[in-house]
Amino acid sequence: MMRRKEQYKEAAQLTVTQKIRVRFNETDPLGIVWHGYYITYFEDGREAFGREHGISYLDVHRHNYTTPIVKSSCEHKLPLRYGDVATIETTIVDTPAAKIIFRYKIFDADNNLACTGETVQVFVNQDGVMVLNYPEFFDEWRTKVGLK
Repeated sequence: MMRRKEQYKEAAQLTVTQKIRVRFNETDPLGIVWHGYYITYFEDGREAFGREHGISYLDVHRHNYTTPIVKSSCEHKLPLRYGDVATIETTIVDTPAAKIIFRYKIFDADNNLACTGETVQVFVNQDGVMVLNYPEFFDEWRTKVGLK
């Protein structure tokens, strides 16, 4: 039996890579990135993805929707340190469910995998109600970029 998560496939053509420099305020007294900032790095990846592929938070907002995160996971493999230039790879997951799933890989300056993660977002309309089908504008975007 196939587990539900395995049904979804990553759309390799819809991956965005972005570099970030670890700032002093993101680190602990030992110069290591505090674990909570990795979620911020995921957001940096989502923002870059939205700009690159024409589906930013502002685009969603123009259609009177928000997309709150309902689940996030983060697995730390190696520490990032103050001054490192890390690479965030953000990939959207093709799913039939009315949600947006992103997977992340963060690499350190030597291209070693430092962190992996995933976020799940749902669509909430202007009345604050979660919708159970893709909104029309997002369904059209999915078709345009080859997810459908």
